[in-house]
Amino acid sequence: MSMKKEELLILTSSATSTSSSVAFLITPWIILEQTPWPRGTMRGRRRRMRRSSGRSTSGGQRGSSGTALKLGAVSQDALRRTLFPLGGLTKAFVKKIAAENRLHHVLQKKESMGICFVGKRNFEDFILQYLQPRPGKFISIEDNKVLGTHKGWFLYTLGQRAKIGGLREPWYVVEKDSASGDVLVAPRTDHPALYRDLLRTGRVHWIAEEPPAALVRDKMMACHFRFRHQMALVPCVLTLNQDGTVWVTAVEAVRALALGQFAVFYKGDECLGSGKILRLGPSAYTLQKGRSKSRAATEGSSAGQGGSPGPGPTL
Repeated sequence: MSMKKEELLILTSSATSTSSSVAFLITPWIILEQTPWPRGTMRGRRRRMRRSSGRSTSGGQRGSSGTALKLGAVSQDALRRTLFPLGGLTKAFVKKIAAENRLHHVLQKKESMGICFVGKRNFEDFILQYLQPRPGKFISIEDNKVLGTHKGWFLYTLGQRAKIGGLREPWYVVEKDSASGDVLVAPRTDHPALYRDLLRTGRVHWIAEEPPAALVRDKMMACHFRFRHQMALVPCVLTLNQDGTVWVTAVEAVRALALGQFAVFYKGDECLGSGKILRLGPSAYTLQKGRSKSRAATEGSSAGQGGSPGPGPTL
């Protein structure tokens, strides 16, 4: 396979030094070419590599490396010239190859679950090196009771457990008020205040079509989306707005949607593109309270119109 160096873009794991970067770039090619592959797997791998000039797709199965989540904002032109030497292989299979080739540093490397450049440092201490503390209160969303204090609303993300001293039961962040500095919390990890089924994105970056023909024609389109690494794909319906933004209506309410995250859209095995979440619909808890108030108002109105009950039937 002949290709100019400037046309070859290999996406690999980030490395902390120049030497390790070179190792990450070269090692997969050396090992893969020397590894005895099942015939079907080898054909599939070469086919994926040759397909660089065609329409690029990226699988969205749960448990994948999450590459598609990160590629949702990459242009189609760049993807056409991108090769994934480990494309189609599971992490377990790659580790098996590493073990057979005595690449022990690969086997011993732990999963990266946080912000890679923070490392083992305390996240709160790290952030407060760059941002001034903005003390605020933890407030219960159910009764507006003040439960404790914190050093800044920006230290918390929706859905995470709040660190509230003196409380045995866990409380979870459901809303943040940047103006007042208050963080609203709710008991239980499955509290309805954590769940929403509606969001609006900014202008969507579409990878292959801008936007998909079906969405342009019908103004609505069924697909799937996710906004976190390794989360299950969520069935949804997109509604296209004139400014290129979309409303996303999930078939079922989703936990811990947050502003600033990116919703990445999938159709089958293809990653369609992504959009930054700019607006959220009401939570399931807010909707429940609204229905309860409406029902109470209706019942009160009916009781008022009926007046006092009349005398019983005469026997």
